[in-house]
Amino acid sequence: MTLGRRPPPDREASDLLTVLEYMDIESFDLERWQSIYEHHVAVNLSESGVHPLRLQELIEATDLEDLLSQQLAYTQTNGTAILREKVAALYGSACVANVLITNGGSEANFVACWHLITPGDEVVVVQPTYMQIPEVARSFGATVHEVWLEANPAKWRLDLDVVRAAVTPRTRFIAVCNPNNPTGARLDTAAVTGLCSIAAKYGCWLLADEVYRGAELDGRGTPSAWNHYERVIVTGGLSKAYGLPGLRVGWLVGHPDVIDKLWGRRDYTTIAPGAINDLLARRALEPKRRERLLARTRRILRKNQAIVDAWVTDQPGVHQIPPEAGGVTLIRYLGNRESIELAETLRAQHGVLIVPGSHFKLDQHLRIGIGGEPEPLRDGLTKLAEVLGF
Repeated sequence: MTLGRRPPPDREASDLLTVLEYMDIESFDLERWQSIYEHHVAVNLSESGVHPLRLQELIEATDLEDLLSQQLAYTQTNGTAILREKVAALYGSACVANVLITNGGSEANFVACWHLITPGDEVVVVQPTYMQIPEVARSFGATVHEVWLEANPAKWRLDLDVVRAAVTPRTRFIAVCNPNNPTGARLDTAAVTGLCSIAAKYGCWLLADEVYRGAELDGRGTPSAWNHYERVIVTGGLSKAYGLPGLRVGWLVGHPDVIDKLWGRRDYTTIAPGAINDLLARRALEPKRRERLLARTRRILRKNQAIVDAWVTDQPGVHQIPPEAGGVTLIRYLGNRESIELAETLRAQHGVLIVPGSHFKLDQHLRIGIGGEPEPLRDGLTKLAEVLGF
């Protein structure tokens, strides 16, 4: 599916509607798959975050007065200073001038691509990945070059030499999702530093989607790309590691000059965060409350990953590289059946929703969410085993 035609290269879009009118963009199969089915199945294993919190699990009695007295007006359009200060604290040397609040991480990624790309640019994307950035980059006229994580027997690995070979003087940015969706892999400090060094050699940007930071199964934090190199833009949010997707709170972290330019782009999208969302995000990022939320995330993921590990052991035709972080695991199965056909059979006949690997350009793979309740996960895996038929 496409939306309109691209304008001549010398014509700049004055607002988001003009951009969308001329964008050639593919259907976002993953998001459409989830949107159509996730609320109409018995077991939803398609999500990549942890089971969402209820409001009563997030706030305390002392918060009620502030919540009920919050005026439902426009907030500070780049996010309140208090919220930006709390986000900045997650990135060491960052300050409020380094942070822009967005409506979810998806808006953060979109605004970053919109700002960075001019038709004719090249972009290097570490695959597999959530397909938003590469498809948006193409829609803005960039040529996208893909470099792939390598599936070693026990760990996914990024070959920096392959990345280096893909970067040219026309490369505008390198995009990486760390921790990674859909593999659950995470890059260590050496890999992150290596990416920054490659970007620095060519003067291009590093766009790091770090929305799964904080969801590490072993509790060891994933190194951020922030502060390794001046031309770094980091995106993040509360949807995945914090179990708060309904708040729609994300952010961008970067040099103050680029943050100001990104803010200018955001003026044409959703203008401002919701007042209630901003308030609740401030509560979620209070240090003690934040640690409580992330401890909950780790407990859920470890318990559910143990269920998946036991199931994989009993399936002779299934292989898994266990995830290090995030709310998903990626399994590979033997045979030639297309992943979309398997996923559709599982949904239609058993009411279980998973994500076909084809949505990540990885057929003969399936992405399974491990962030929900244990019993639906067990039930879904039992049904999946029936469909696989090993």
